[in-house]
Amino acid sequence: MGLIKSSIHFMLGTGCGIYIAQNYNVPDIRKLVNTWMFVAKHIEKTYQKPKKDDD
Repeated sequence: MGLIKSSIHFMLGTGCGIYIAQNYNVPDIRKLVNTWMFVAKHIEKTYQKPKKDDD
């Protein structure tokens, strides 16, 4: 019964996701992730310690 129950939950979730994506203004997740990764890299470069030159 576990396989059937989990399959029904998966299909229900997929159906709800498709309905929401078609009828509501859902943001593009990939675009949001890329934006936050750019911000994180910028912050990391801004606040990192300067490299020491042993020369």
